[in-house]
Amino acid sequence: MSGRRWSIMDRYGNVIYLTEERWQHIIEDINHPEMFAYEGHLQEVIKTGKRKQDSLNPQKYRYSKEFDDLLEDNTHIVAIVLFRFSEDAHGRPEVNKGVTKMCR
Repeated sequence: MSGRRWSIMDRYGNVIYLTEERWQHIIEDINHPEMFAYEGHLQEVIKTGKRKQDSLNPQKYRYSKEFDDLLEDNTHIVAIVLFRFSEDAHGRPEVNKGVTKMCR
């Protein structure tokens, strides 16, 4: 899939990716421009953070991790990941997992 900025494996064996489009959305002035300096932290959240499944949408997970070097009074980075399904070249379903929203 084109447009991927990076992919990383979470502690549960899932490969999660972030697209360039979603990264630009995250760091927009109206969203979380301060995250520009914390992209490595975001990767660490996906790689080693705690994960909780959304109670209303079973394909949605919230990954979170505490950091001691964030700006202002922030203590955690939270990433929202949606697990979606698409078809491979042979028409078989495959999981499509990507970060779609990032919170602090």
